[in-house]
Amino acid sequence: MSTAAHEPSHLAAGTAAYRRANFAMFVGGFATFCLLYGPQPLLPLFSAYFGVAPASASLSVSVATAALALMLVPASLLSDRFGRARLMKCSLAGSAFFSLLMPLVADFQQLLVLRTLLGISIAGLPAAAMAWLGEEIAPDARGRAMGLYIAGNALGGMSGRFIAALVTEWSDWQSAFLVLGLIGLAAALLFWKCVPASRHFEPRSMAPAALAADLGRIFRDPGLPVLFLSSFLLMGAFVGLYNYLGFRLEAVPFELGQSAIGAIFLLYVLGTWASAWSGRLVDRIGRRQVLWIMVAVMGLGLGLTLPESLPAVIGGVALFTFGFFGAHATASGWVGARASERRALAAALYLTGYYLGASIPGSLVGLAWSGGRWPGVSLAVGGCVLAVFGLALYLRRLEAVVVARERGCSSDPR
Repeated sequence: MSTAAHEPSHLAAGTAAYRRANFAMFVGGFATFCLLYGPQPLLPLFSAYFGVAPASASLSVSVATAALALMLVPASLLSDRFGRARLMKCSLAGSAFFSLLMPLVADFQQLLVLRTLLGISIAGLPAAAMAWLGEEIAPDARGRAMGLYIAGNALGGMSGRFIAALVTEWSDWQSAFLVLGLIGLAAALLFWKCVPASRHFEPRSMAPAALAADLGRIFRDPGLPVLFLSSFLLMGAFVGLYNYLGFRLEAVPFELGQSAIGAIFLLYVLGTWASAWSGRLVDRIGRRQVLWIMVAVMGLGLGLTLPESLPAVIGGVALFTFGFFGAHATASGWVGARASERRALAAALYLTGYYLGASIPGSLVGLAWSGGRWPGVSLAVGGCVLAVFGLALYLRRLEAVVVARERGCSSDPR
């Protein structure tokens, strides 16, 4: 009898274990974005409170995402060696700890240090999550599971930003950080309780020669490097828009208060729905068709933000958010499908590009704001969106390569 016959089955849609896994990964994704991006609507407040420029205030977000990006590959190697679930549990617990220390900072530099440590700690969850889903979820349900994980990211980002803005309106930014830390702690406890044990994990060598061989295979793939670049540009566009949206909305002609600006981030609920919906759509028509459509939606939404009309801005940001999360869910699932047994390292490289995009273009857009206000921001963000659209059209032509790989190695044909 073959070894495969003795292997436990993957988690199939509709089973209790599948639902528990989806809940755990949703909670993990929720905590990741809640803790990373909760301070984003407070950037104008940090600029005034600490006496720093808007581009410097954005470092409170960028240092965390940069640290996360730089730790993703090391964290993926740890997950390859010691297990996905164990690393994700420790990652969430450490992130909650550093979040709870942030109300105690005395100056902006201390805040940046703790945000950096949070980014380092939280890297373990995204580094292992995509690989865990690829290993443990049944192939015909992976699109939905990945969509729900990204939906957790979206809801966490929305909730973290809104809660931070609302608490600050009622109290102060230190209280906002305390509340975010308590949310992170609750998420860590839920994740520890609910995530199923890995059944298909096989440790991989951490030897430099093995790593070099895996990197060589990944970068020889015709699609994976393009997906890594897409993630960099997608996230740069998304964070660039949201980083400076608050500065625009607090100025004339809008002159919104802190809680009203925070309420704009409720549009993330559309990202939650878009991620889950696009995952189901991918399972039906394929990633090549879904990706370029979602990027086009981003471009349409960006154009709608240009008029000095609050309804137009809200509608445009809503479309942009919908398109971004749909595109991200599609592209991230595509990485796992193409990478096969090297999916943890490939996922880490994809997310390295993703979070470097949040750190580099996301902060550099501040120069566009300083030089051209919202039209300058729109031009910079639009350049990123246009570039991703071109990459998505290129990826549509990879069908023959992926189909051939699917026939030879049982890979995802989409």
